[in-house]
Amino acid sequence: MAYFCADKIDYNKYMKTLERLVAEKLLKVKAVKLQPANPFTWASGWKSPIYCDNRKTLSYPNVRSFIKLELARVISEKYENAEAIAGVATGAIAQGALVADLLGLPFVYIRATPKDHGLENLIEGELKPGSKVVVIEDLVSTGGSSLKAVEAVRNFGCDVIGMVAIFTHGFPISEKKFKDAKVPLTTLSNYDAVIEEAVRTEYISQAEIATLQEWRRDPANWNPNTNPKP
Repeated sequence: MAYFCADKIDYNKYMKTLERLVAEKLLKVKAVKLQPANPFTWASGWKSPIYCDNRKTLSYPNVRSFIKLELARVISEKYENAEAIAGVATGAIAQGALVADLLGLPFVYIRATPKDHGLENLIEGELKPGSKVVVIEDLVSTGGSSLKAVEAVRNFGCDVIGMVAIFTHGFPISEKKFKDAKVPLTTLSNYDAVIEEAVRTEYISQAEIATLQEWRRDPANWNPNTNPKP
């Protein structure tokens, strides 16, 4: 499944450049928003100066295609023996299907919970037991829902050889969970790259960096009312 050739590419250097390029595109289409002075509230109840909705990239053909190609490139270079692609519902269904189509591989998607009627499927599509699977995510935060999807694929009798995602916040708790679960994770971009790009383009000021760094150190307990304003 060698769709791309990387013989002449310094992979580590390329990935650092890619992180910046993807960060630039996510900020440009507002898939990632930064509001240190007016934080968002996540579904978990956490207050956060950042909000990421990578589904927005699907509405921009150039960005959508760029992400599709780079996800496929990572899979082709790191997981040449992949036999199927699994997208995590709902955010990674569309990109997962696009990548599977580009690579000529079977595609399935994994629900958060089994369907409550019919066949009560947790995995939608046809996945052959014993397959080597790469899971695609749009966003990795704490890692809980992502690894729940991995568990579903493993329980089906398949081998998850890795996960590829568009973006990660890079929380230490997430990194530990992936290490403990023995799931290699590769992301196209990350929190640090977004912050660096946001400063470079003057999306945020140098003074706001302290707030953004303080939040990531302890996002569950971060309180914008008690943290100093930039």
